[in-house]
Amino acid sequence: MSDRDTIEAALFAAGSALDILTLSKLVGKSKKQISPVIEKLVSEYRGRESGIEILDLGGRYVMQVKHEYAELVRPLAPKELSAPMLRTLSMIAYHQPLVQSELIDMRGNSAYDHIRELKERGLVEAVPHGRTRLLRTTPLFADYFGLESNDPELVKKKIVELSRVQSGQSGLNKWLGRRFIGVTPMYESLMDMCGIREYKVINAYEPAEEELEELTDVYKLVISRGYTEQVSRHYDGEIIEVGSTTFDDLIEAVRSLENVADQERSQESIKLIGDLKERYASRALVFSKKVKPATDMVARIVSDLRLGVSADGIVIAPDYGLSGEGLDVSEGANILVPTHRSFKGNLVERVCNKYDAVIGGMKEFEN
Repeated sequence: MSDRDTIEAALFAAGSALDILTLSKLVGKSKKQISPVIEKLVSEYRGRESGIEILDLGGRYVMQVKHEYAELVRPLAPKELSAPMLRTLSMIAYHQPLVQSELIDMRGNSAYDHIRELKERGLVEAVPHGRTRLLRTTPLFADYFGLESNDPELVKKKIVELSRVQSGQSGLNKWLGRRFIGVTPMYESLMDMCGIREYKVINAYEPAEEELEELTDVYKLVISRGYTEQVSRHYDGEIIEVGSTTFDDLIEAVRSLENVADQERSQESIKLIGDLKERYASRALVFSKKVKPATDMVARIVSDLRLGVSADGIVIAPDYGLSGEGLDVSEGANILVPTHRSFKGNLVERVCNKYDAVIGGMKEFEN
């Protein structure tokens, strides 16, 4: 292969400008050595009666349709695939034959539009399979991406290769449709408690424009209780609401992910949390004074600690001040329980901190 032909082939295949350093590395020679070769190639194309030209963009070179022919041939040029559609196509190519309903589970309802357009472009075919369809790539797919054939194993190998080059290992997971769990920052430690490694932390409540794209990469999203309506405005996958006020909340949160969690790790976490709950209840057995929970949240902690309740008992309230109804629940409280606003840490530490606050406060009144 000559240097000239190699450079010509590279400019044709790239579809965009290549700099001289890239071209020199391609042929294994210095920039000084290949510069005359490129200049000669540009000159050759300039002298041809051809619809194609090579332009020198100042150290960068591009092969393109001449301006006078551009509008004429534009309708024949293939439209670029959007990033979400390309991701859907990659998943079909990698997992083929892929059941359409499984693809929808992984990609959400927007994948229906992707499938329709990919079929119209001839890149994907769908054959009946019970009540759904089986999706696979077509020979045109192989032509479109420059593959020798549409053999599924060859396609799979190429998808892996391209994905790694473009995005690294994390991008590979995304392109191949590996199932991500989405989790809001406060619940990241829940992933460790469940032994889940394929997850990404997402701002799901008020996502910025660039963060909306990340939501398309998850098929299951873990959020705080009471936010489903807000989150569902921009996310159409499965939403799991979890709480983190009490130890029982944490156990319930772990169990809500049991179908995707590491079972051994989950059971270890549940046992650890259950043991902590009993330990705190034992520490509270020494208290004889009764309490008055100011909110339902506090009442649940009090119940776990098995403290006596009375209308004129020691007032225990959260430290957040105003309630949802606009009442200052913290005013006049004898013991304040820290909320997520005032304490950072993993979920177990957050819950322990609440119980510690109650027990510490009760010790002062008992003395």
